[in-house]
Amino acid sequence: MTKCAICDGLGLVRVMTSEGNWASRECECQEVQREERRIAAVQIPERYRHCTLDTYDVIRGADASLGRALLTARKFVEAYPVDTVGRGLLFTGSIGVGKTHLAVGVLRRLVQERGARGLFCDYRELLKSIQNSYNPQVNVTELELLKPVFAAEVLVIDDLGAQKPNEWVWDTVALILNARYNDKQTTIITTNYANLPAGGGAYLDETGKKLTVSDFTLGDRIGDRMRSRLAEMCIEIHMEGSDWRQSVKLARFG
Repeated sequence: MTKCAICDGLGLVRVMTSEGNWASRECECQEVQREERRIAAVQIPERYRHCTLDTYDVIRGADASLGRALLTARKFVEAYPVDTVGRGLLFTGSIGVGKTHLAVGVLRRLVQERGARGLFCDYRELLKSIQNSYNPQVNVTELELLKPVFAAEVLVIDDLGAQKPNEWVWDTVALILNARYNDKQTTIITTNYANLPAGGGAYLDETGKKLTVSDFTLGDRIGDRMRSRLAEMCIEIHMEGSDWRQSVKLARFG
């Protein structure tokens, strides 16, 4: 970290008081460093560290749901924590519309402006880490891995449902969501799956061909019981539009 030009890294500066005496006070760089440490503790991946609510651009001609999503995200931050009463956000919609961008933007704003203790978790990586903890050669337990997940005042779970479902996955999701629900902690979730019950999507097209995993529903991926729990925990923000990331690639390399 670069030394502060004002306090030379000492953290204190000398100022003249109204009585004409010299006194020491904390340098402004100390608050900057505290904020940097709070953001670092959130563990936002490098890919998303630039994401803020101010850098989410709704381009002309974009689906109206994107503008509404940004407005709802901003209002949520303004209402936190008194009027949100432990509820979070569930960003749903197609790939590449900026769900993770907005989720990270809300998380950053709550950490910076409300002093919340936040944590970012990639759904697949979290489950993989928990599974790995069962290896006797790994010196970390499932409880130790989940402790920061349970303790985070604001938790982002990115790409919920991405892991192929089985009984263990459903039980683990239930453990995390129920613990946070019971403690009235704020959980912000993104998912590419339609917020519909299991079987809500047609698994065969009109020709009888089996559809891909992306055509399954959130109920299929995490179970209808936990999908119902999310309805109590989160305000859904549905986003529609074309894949922004693909558009950027075409603009760069087309």
